[in-house]
Amino acid sequence: MKILVLGAGGRLGAALVRSYGCAGLNRVQFDLSAPEAELKRVLDNQDFDVLINCAALTNVDYCETNAGESHHINAVMPGLIAKWCAERGARMVHIGTDYVFAGDGSTLLTEDAEAEPLSIYGKSKLAGDLAVIGISPNHMSVRISWVFGPDRPSFVDMILQRALKQDSVEAIGDKWASPTYTLDFASDLFPLLRDANAGGILHLCNTGATTWQEYGEYAIKAAAELGWPLKTTTVGGVPLKSMSNFIAARPVFSAMSVSRYETLAGRTTRPWQAAVRDYVLSQPVPGV
Repeated sequence: MKILVLGAGGRLGAALVRSYGCAGLNRVQFDLSAPEAELKRVLDNQDFDVLINCAALTNVDYCETNAGESHHINAVMPGLIAKWCAERGARMVHIGTDYVFAGDGSTLLTEDAEAEPLSIYGKSKLAGDLAVIGISPNHMSVRISWVFGPDRPSFVDMILQRALKQDSVEAIGDKWASPTYTLDFASDLFPLLRDANAGGILHLCNTGATTWQEYGEYAIKAAAELGWPLKTTTVGGVPLKSMSNFIAARPVFSAMSVSRYETLAGRTTRPWQAAVRDYVLSQPVPGV
């Protein structure tokens, strides 16, 4: 199986390239805002039978004020890439997001849950999901959330750095989702890349729902157990509505169920706590 990853310079894309030992194109090599004919030529020169598209415009607030660009990169281009893949007999695996949901419930969201995005970003990503899977029943759109891993800093790294420098740390305490560890994702996704039954929408993340506050505090306490010289081991909670710098609306509860994944793969993903602990354990202890 020959795999090509688009968005190979990002947190998830880099992890997939390393985990699979496959080819990857970063934004300089494959920019979704470039002319379509140019991008088609790039893909025509690549040898692959599975393409994983991690490339996207992911700044939620930027998308809110740049709707046309968001729609082109997150919806139009994935659909075209899906078409090009189908024409050459290749499978496309597109990376989606939990932001396609309104987030007004309190139970884990399955692939059958109604998608009602609140933001331009969410709407563009939902359009991308539908465009990709509409081209071929073999194509798949995999929704993820709260991604962390070793290749680029994430919320986990930010909260740990704050705890090293500040006596008081805060994070949103009333917004729930499911963290996704890039190394777990790479391992969990791989068995499905050849599975013809795994087409359509799929949720794939670590199991369990958490808030930014609980997520951050768990990471900090894991670091404290490993001897990090932290100034605090607690995270104070702040309400989502207090984030005045946010432009776009965010879903309050978008934690996803991995039940379809369990059925297809015959296994489940790890709890988010185990993944966070492993990630923190992999980091060097500051000052040592």
